[in-house]
Amino acid sequence: MKKSHLYVLAILIGIVGLSAIFYKWKVLNFPLQPATEAEVWTVQARIEYSPRRAANKVALVLPNAPPGFALLDERFIARGYSLLQDTRAGNREAQWTIRSARGKQVLYYRATVVRGPSDDEPFSDAPKVGEAPTLEEPFASAAQNVLAEVREGSADTITFAQDLVRRFTMQNPTQDVALLTQELVEPAARARFIAQMLSLRHIPARVVYGFELGDTHRDETLLPWLQVHNGLRWATIDLRTASEGWPQDLFLWSRADGEVLHVEDTPLAHVNFSVTRNLADAMAVAEQRLEVQNADLVNYSLLSLPLQAQEVYRILLMIPIGAFIMLLLRNLVGVKTYGTFMPILIALAFRETQLLAGIVLFGVVVGAGLLVRFYMERLRLLLVPRLTAVLIVVVLLMAAVSVISNRLGIEVGLSIALFPMVIMTMTIERISVAWDERGAGPALREAVGTLIVAALAHLVMSAPPIEHFVFVFPEILLVLLAITLILGRYSGYRLSELFRFRNLARESEQALAPTIPVDVEADTAPPPDKAP
Repeated sequence: MKKSHLYVLAILIGIVGLSAIFYKWKVLNFPLQPATEAEVWTVQARIEYSPRRAANKVALVLPNAPPGFALLDERFIARGYSLLQDTRAGNREAQWTIRSARGKQVLYYRATVVRGPSDDEPFSDAPKVGEAPTLEEPFASAAQNVLAEVREGSADTITFAQDLVRRFTMQNPTQDVALLTQELVEPAARARFIAQMLSLRHIPARVVYGFELGDTHRDETLLPWLQVHNGLRWATIDLRTASEGWPQDLFLWSRADGEVLHVEDTPLAHVNFSVTRNLADAMAVAEQRLEVQNADLVNYSLLSLPLQAQEVYRILLMIPIGAFIMLLLRNLVGVKTYGTFMPILIALAFRETQLLAGIVLFGVVVGAGLLVRFYMERLRLLLVPRLTAVLIVVVLLMAAVSVISNRLGIEVGLSIALFPMVIMTMTIERISVAWDERGAGPALREAVGTLIVAALAHLVMSAPPIEHFVFVFPEILLVLLAITLILGRYSGYRLSELFRFRNLARESEQALAPTIPVDVEADTAPPPDKAP
């Protein structure tokens, strides 16, 4: 197979892995670091009214897919009421009904809100020109004068609306604006009048209501925002500053102009809003948000597994990370080890024994096992009986170390049972064979190399940020697979070989160095005459 085919395959696998990681990070808002906190708001609407003697019906507009936010949980608290939810004109509505009620009535709506994916075009509904206001003189002439002045100072639809809003929010307005706004005391009434004036110029305009989420506020007020359509998109204009753009912290409550709360035949009903800001685990928030947006992405992921299975996969997913560390140390650095996966299994045992204590316990058991193995060499045993005997001795040694450490009060010695006894038996056998064939030096160097690889793999595999990242973004294994495929064709020098053959390279450089020409005539010239 050509190298180009391998490189193309590795690049495609790497792109798939990186794309999945980027999507889960930016779109699904999965945290890159463990113990990351995310902002969570509890938004509450408190409805209070005095009921009439007959049946009562209470209707409250609810937020529906607010841009930049997601609703994780909704609670409706109303004792004795029946609840019905409906969607009208892009708004959700909760309707409470009761046959008979006495005394002051209090109803609650509570929602848990987190930040969600922000859409560049959150409003995609078709524009519609509203009804123009019916004005009498001198209000009609004043409105025409204001619109004419705004038209001269604007360049397009959005700047036209911005200039109109700016004129209605000036501290010292003109006489025409002062005449038009003398009865518009409430911000909502002024916003609706501005939208009606835009309708005189056939500009689609509407008023939406919301409030900005920030710190905790016990008494929040719904504020109006003006939206105009320029033929391509809806633009949002702040009625207090005349600035254009959707605020990042704006929580949209109602998309349609009109009363948020409606209670039949009860003019004294009112609703009070409050916001409470909290911090929660970002991973749990992202999982809840994903369950609300697309439950299949959770059902077909590691997050759907039971907690015990998730803990198992937290460990299993780290094994490829340790294998990749071993690949780099063996193929690029040139560290020699016993076996391919033996250092990784030893590194897994270090997770419970800790690094220094694990190295000491491993050295004690392997050293004692080597003494027994050398003694059995004189007994002339066959391979399988010899391995069985060494395995029995290893188990007895591990039990002895646990008992002695328990008597001495050293708790770390009890965790020696976590070492893979079969791997330790094979390690003792391979060290003894290498000792007989190549001598003590190479055998001990490979044993030290095995411990070095196991120690480095343990440090990487036990790091909480790496463990969190691999479990939340298992697609990183595809990136490691792509790098492994590329390194699979590498057959050049290792770093250790550069030090090993440095003398040979130095001799080669001296042999290829140019020689300095010698002046033969100067060497054969007769000495100068001596003075008489």
